[in-house]
Amino acid sequence: MLTGRRSLERVIGKRRRFLPNRDAILVEGNEKIFLEEKEAFRSTESGADVVSCPVCQTQLPGSDGRLINSHLDECLARGRKRKLRQLTLLQFSVPKSKVQAEDPELDASNVTRTQSICISSSSNSCDLNFSGVSNQCETIHSSTSGEDQPVSISLRKFIEGIETRLLEQQPSSKIDALIGVEEFLKDYDVSSIFIPTFIVGRRYSGREDLVFGAGICLRRDPENPMDQNAIKVHRSAHESDNMLGYLPRDLTQYLSPLIDKFHLIFEGHIVSMPTDAVGAIPIQITCKKFELCDPFVSDIQEFMSLWKNVLCYTELSKMTKYQNNLRVLIQEVLTSNSYLLSVSEISFLQAFDSLSDDGQKLFARLYARKGPLFRMSKIWYPEISNCFHAANELLEVGYLRSLQLRNDAEMEQVLGTLTLCELQEALSFLRQKCNRRTRKQELIDLLLSSSKDGHGTELQSVLLSLTGSCVEVSPLAEALIWRAERLFFLNGEQDLSAFMLIDLGIMKYPIYRCINSIPVFSTRGDLISYEEAVEVSQIMVESVDENNFELVLRCIDISVSRMLVLSGEGSLSSPGPASAFLFQFSASWVYSKVLSLGVSFLERQKRYAEAINLLKQLLRIFSSDRRRGHWALRLSVDLEHIGHVDDSLCVAENSLSDPWVRAGSKIALQWRVLRLGKPPRRWKLPSFSKSVTKNISEVHYYSGEGGGWKGVHAESGIWLTIFGILMWDVIFADVPNVFRTKFQTAPLDLETDSFYHARETLIEEQLKKIEEGMGEEIIIMIWESWFGTACQGVNWEKHSMNDLRAAVKCVGGPCLASICRHLAQDYCSWSRGMPDLLLWCLREDGCTGESKLVEVKGPRDRLSEQQRAWLLVLMDIGFNVEILDSFDPSSMCRSKYLYIISR
Repeated sequence: MLTGRRSLERVIGKRRRFLPNRDAILVEGNEKIFLEEKEAFRSTESGADVVSCPVCQTQLPGSDGRLINSHLDECLARGRKRKLRQLTLLQFSVPKSKVQAEDPELDASNVTRTQSICISSSSNSCDLNFSGVSNQCETIHSSTSGEDQPVSISLRKFIEGIETRLLEQQPSSKIDALIGVEEFLKDYDVSSIFIPTFIVGRRYSGREDLVFGAGICLRRDPENPMDQNAIKVHRSAHESDNMLGYLPRDLTQYLSPLIDKFHLIFEGHIVSMPTDAVGAIPIQITCKKFELCDPFVSDIQEFMSLWKNVLCYTELSKMTKYQNNLRVLIQEVLTSNSYLLSVSEISFLQAFDSLSDDGQKLFARLYARKGPLFRMSKIWYPEISNCFHAANELLEVGYLRSLQLRNDAEMEQVLGTLTLCELQEALSFLRQKCNRRTRKQELIDLLLSSSKDGHGTELQSVLLSLTGSCVEVSPLAEALIWRAERLFFLNGEQDLSAFMLIDLGIMKYPIYRCINSIPVFSTRGDLISYEEAVEVSQIMVESVDENNFELVLRCIDISVSRMLVLSGEGSLSSPGPASAFLFQFSASWVYSKVLSLGVSFLERQKRYAEAINLLKQLLRIFSSDRRRGHWALRLSVDLEHIGHVDDSLCVAENSLSDPWVRAGSKIALQWRVLRLGKPPRRWKLPSFSKSVTKNISEVHYYSGEGGGWKGVHAESGIWLTIFGILMWDVIFADVPNVFRTKFQTAPLDLETDSFYHARETLIEEQLKKIEEGMGEEIIIMIWESWFGTACQGVNWEKHSMNDLRAAVKCVGGPCLASICRHLAQDYCSWSRGMPDLLLWCLREDGCTGESKLVEVKGPRDRLSEQQRAWLLVLMDIGFNVEILDSFDPSSMCRSKYLYIISR
């Protein structure tokens, strides 16, 4: 695989079915007008209204409040004084934006209809107001008994809307009847309400055989350390007393006070069986006993409030999970990122909430499917009462579009939905002969060729008779939901399926607080530029897959030209240390990824001169980037390939003084200096020559030896697990702007230098505890509290707690603290390249022991620069390093070389 490809694929994530700007991106000469387009876009977005800064008189777009505020902060931070002729901040008036709803995918009729839908239904729909992440808020991910049912971010705000709707739907006589207890009991029978929910936390329960319809009962668990509102689910008393699991925390926060204070007793039954042994079990519960006349109960209003919340939960449960998840995502984006959307885009997304339940469910289903084309005759879901009516509703609003067979591309898509038998039937209608063993793609090509031979109209009629009407997700809906997913998750690797992993109890996220003051995207223009860069990335990867050399060069040219434009605007200037990690959400950073892959592609084609030009551009533009070491190394290698040895040596020497050249790249450059700098080019050995060429003694190992050693083959995996557990409280500490969503397994700055700088005090305090021998105690505490919770680098299943405790004992506090310090200071550089094996042997006292790190190499293998860098670091922190020559006495031949690092 080409270097940089996997990294670029992580940026792209799930490949998009439609690329809105694909044609514009691939037009020759488009990069020449890129700057003019950006200026025109900014003018449109600001409505041609500008304002002057009261401090420096800079012209700013009037509609972009965030840009104005950030600019004022910068001016005031520079200490500039206001002149007498300048306006004060109180006199600084910002005109209203004149943005018009213009969208090529939405015609005027659709926009008008969408807006009217939102306005007319606003009084009857549930108002979903989300708090967003712009203010300091606590993102809750805790679960009952350590299990994976997080508090839904929509529930509290959803409840407010449903309460309003319930009250609107009740006649005034019933509202008045809620005043007293007798009237409430008379008009509302609590025992008649059935509450659909799930049993979660199966991994903490006994393994019992479950059957459909089995009776269950609920019991409070107030002593649960993870949740004082926890409610356990048991088999009915007459069947078994074993616990089956817990109720979700969304529900227990309302049921537990009802059980404790009002003595409500709930029973129920299992309504379906999961396929996963530890998956959530759908159940239905109802109240069987109600003692409201307890003498200790004085506030009936509290009961009414709690019960209304239970009703709201019941109303919410009627929605399918995937439908509610999409609603949550859209509403959160509209609340937190509306300044990044145009008026027409906001109206289009708001229209989703006005759709019928069937319409929402159908769109959520189709969007999650591969597609892109769907035959209406094949669309059927049991939870949707009428798929045909739902599809028509989505077509009217613009979330779906029908296919018209206007060109060969659309015809090929329709042919792709046909089965092999249907394709053969279509050929028989056209009186074309085919072999029964012909593959599907060959049949499609044969039909397309027949359409070009004068059978186009006939083929269209045949296809319509076989397929019926076909629909697909509209390009506008595809683009906006993709944008909403990217804004919500802030990466390409997560999508709506992340919600389902939580709902099914497969994934559990840690607890942390979102304290955000800096937006990820300052303006809409920044977001649009980032999206275009991601599109170029997808085209680049697809071109490499197809080995389309011309298209690869086109993507490289676009990336270079646009990166130069952005660098000329100052977009590549180094951000402050507090927000440097947000640079990964810039278009420039994505284009640099494209060019890194382009360098690898050109090198494979042996076009070294072009690769050299790209590397020089990257090194010139990105002055503060951890990839500079890799770029400098490739530049030195490529210069040697074309015979410029002196230039290659100079690049290697100059790069060693760059503070961003680290770890394996630095070792590789040092080796190049030693190899290329021999006399007569250089007569003096560099100062690092002794450390790089350290002698490692060689010993022999016989395969029959024993000795009570234990170990794991995990390379860097076990060390990242140990680091994640030991530094858990540091990783998820309250640091501003690093936690943006509830779906993060690590802070955004973990792989940047700002991780250590922002938490230096916390890190050093934790490292001191580790150095003093408290590592085993920390392992036990975190393991018992957070086992199974997702954290970057931590593998709970592969490594047992006993193995981790033994490894921590044998490695020792000082060495373990040094390794953790390296990872904390530069996680990205040091998270790979560790030796293959970690071996340990406890002494008789059980408190101390010996450890060895073993690097396994075959006879023709050699250490990589990153592995050599780790060996040198391990030697410096106190490990004894030896080369082990594996030797089998029976065959008297060498099989593998093992680099042993022991202490």
